Amino acid sequence: MNPLRTVKGLLHAEDVPLAAVADAVGTPTYVYSAAALTAQYRALTEAFAGVPHLVCYSVKANSSLALLKLFAGLGAGFDVVSGGELARVRRAGGAPSRTAFAGVGKTRDEMAEALAAGLLLFNVESAEELETLDAVGRAAGRRAPFALRVNPDVDPRTHPYIATGLKTSKFGVPFDEAQALYRRSKRMRGVEAVGVDFHIGSQLTDVGPIRQAVEKVSGLYRALREQGLPMRYLDVGGGLGITYEKEKPPSAEAYARVVRAATRETGAQLLLEPGRFLVGDAGVLLTRVLYRKRTPDRTFVVVDAGMNDLLRPALYQAHHALVPVRARKGRPAPVDVVGPVCESTDVLARARPMVLPRQGDLFAVMNAGAYGMSMASTYNSRPRPAEVLVSGGSYRVIREREQVRDLWRGETT
Repeated sequence: MNPLRTVKGLLHAEDVPLAAVADAVGTPTYVYSAAALTAQYRALTEAFAGVPHLVCYSVKANSSLALLKLFAGLGAGFDVVSGGELARVRRAGGAPSRTAFAGVGKTRDEMAEALAAGLLLFNVESAEELETLDAVGRAAGRRAPFALRVNPDVDPRTHPYIATGLKTSKFGVPFDEAQALYRRSKRMRGVEAVGVDFHIGSQLTDVGPIRQAVEKVSGLYRALREQGLPMRYLDVGGGLGITYEKEKPPSAEAYARVVRAATRETGAQLLLEPGRFLVGDAGVLLTRVLYRKRTPDRTFVVVDAGMNDLLRPALYQAHHALVPVRARKGRPAPVDVVGPVCESTDVLARARPMVLPRQGDLFAVMNAGAYGMSMASTYNSRPRPAEVLVSGGSYRVIREREQVRDLWRGETT
């Protein structure tokens, strides 16, 4: 769902003019739409109606407390990859009993805290991690529920930096070794196998690899059930993509048809772990033009949002549309939109056709709700942006802008 619309030449998020947000809160600022977040969640869960399932929002996509609280209120569970993310879920009112803990490098302390909190399950990614979880469970006098994250060696046809299901990936247990590790777990007193998990990558736009992976892992799930393991959950991961430029990702309904068909014979409760699909389109990054500069080869527009605020273009060469908050008339020409960070990779848009803006003009960087603020940093000692949540005709600040004095909190001279 696109939460933006133009009213009398001025860009709005729902019914709120973005210029009013920029004037009151400043820039750069992330702006999210409650209506878009809600619509995406409902589209996915309704597509799986009639099938036992739990939507576990992937916190790494956007860990704002206000967004976590919104999803918890809608009935979502959560997918976390650190003790800090679990703490944020609990702070926002999310239930550990509806939370899965993934990640290749969980520490003993993180495991112990999550187990004590009543976590739904751990997604275990190596034999040594399983041994560590067993020791944590025995020390606590209980069995830690787990699923092995198996690597189905399926090419997700996405950016290589966000492909996680190939045999060269650091993630997961090799598929051919999974059954032996499950059998080994039956001799451990601190763990209990309750499911199987996989995740082949992010920004998936083709149902083919999804179908291939789900069918392969569903076969493993059935085999483990036949061996007497108390399987209950089949975690099909996340990664469903959105449209940044010309991509044509499957709808929630098309995705659900593939997953439902491939898992029909398992009898499992499905765990779905969407992140980008729920929040990507729901957010924009507001930024203001600082300067224009012409060279013999380029026209540059310098804005106040940089790669420390939105890392994806520098990290993945990712495309984000830039929409003027108030459009200007004129002939478009290629422009490089760059940030203030002292790195040559600090480019939000390269050779992007646009009418040359003026100093003070505002842009909305589109599809910035996922992996925007959650990947932001204070590089170049630049305070991180504010965050705003829009609902209908009103908005509220859900994260205050970081202040310069916050940059050295905890330091000594």
